Amino acid sequence: MHGQFIWYELTTPDPDAAQKFYPRFTGWGTQKFDSDYSMWTTGGVPFAGIFRLGPEMRAQGVPPNWMPYVETNDVGKTAELAGSLGGKVVTGPTDIPGTGRFAVLQDPQGAVFGIYKPNGQSQAWDGTPVVGRFSWHELMTTDWKAAWEFYQKLFGWERQSEMDMGGGNLYAMWGKGRMFGGMFNRPPEMSSMQPFWLVYIHVKDVGKAMDIATKAGAFVQRPRLEIPGGTIAILGDPQGAGFALHDLSAGGMTAATAAKAPSRAKTKSASKARPAKKSVPKKAAKKAVKAAAKKTGTKSAKKTRRTVSSAAKKSAKKSAKTSARKSAKTSARKSGKRSAKRRR
Repeated sequence: MHGQFIWYELTTPDPDAAQKFYPRFTGWGTQKFDSDYSMWTTGGVPFAGIFRLGPEMRAQGVPPNWMPYVETNDVGKTAELAGSLGGKVVTGPTDIPGTGRFAVLQDPQGAVFGIYKPNGQSQAWDGTPVVGRFSWHELMTTDWKAAWEFYQKLFGWERQSEMDMGGGNLYAMWGKGRMFGGMFNRPPEMSSMQPFWLVYIHVKDVGKAMDIATKAGAFVQRPRLEIPGGTIAILGDPQGAGFALHDLSAGGMTAATAAKAPSRAKTKSASKARPAKKSVPKKAAKKAVKAAAKKTGTKSAKKTRRTVSSAAKKSAKKSAKTSARKSAKTSARKSGKRSAKRRR
């Protein structure tokens, strides 16, 4: 359905290590797509992809990261609308023979994400918490009200609740019937970071999952936190890609749960994507590239990735401020490859 999250991609320098790391606490399985791309599965159904962060992307400053894709009724029209609302089209729209059509976009504040329309039946997430799936999507931005207006017009998301995070900073929650996630303004200590999306994996027990993950090499960015309705924690995998965990004790993530989760969310991939000082453009580019590269697994996607990376380089050169653009472009390449592969 239009506006629901439908795919995720992990861009990492070591796909083999990632395929050993995540299943330990998520229960995920994997399916080989080709020599360049693999897919994560839950219950035997693919829901995300894995793409290698190669030397070329590393040279551009692209870091390991996760990037989400949102389903749309019409990729072309949604991409045009995004542009008219102040966003940018990083790559695409591109057709993936026999699977669907996708594009990678960047919102007005600089956060990168993808859009996708499958040819067949949709496997998008409807907002129902399911162990082993991503079940919360969080945007840290510079102006959440402006960002909200952009996404609401793009996907028809509904604003459902808000919570004061302190200091007048609000955490806004949204979705379609059920809650999909939240958004908030980045705090002063994260001013060097570009806006980005952080995805949460729903697990049975955050404490146990954290213990397993850290013993397997993960680093903790935000310790386990008890919140109304469950528990959350923010980590980074051994290769540096940031992700979050949450469990539910009362049947769903509540407003309070969501509100507390993001306020201090800071992961290695996030900080890289929101470059600090000299590495700003490079880090942002890394994040975008990774996510993008993952989704597009076909040869055409690979070409897209190359195009995006060169574009990202150019934007990064133009200014540190356009780092988000660069990351987006780079990401786009990746996403292009990954989405293509996965959707085949």
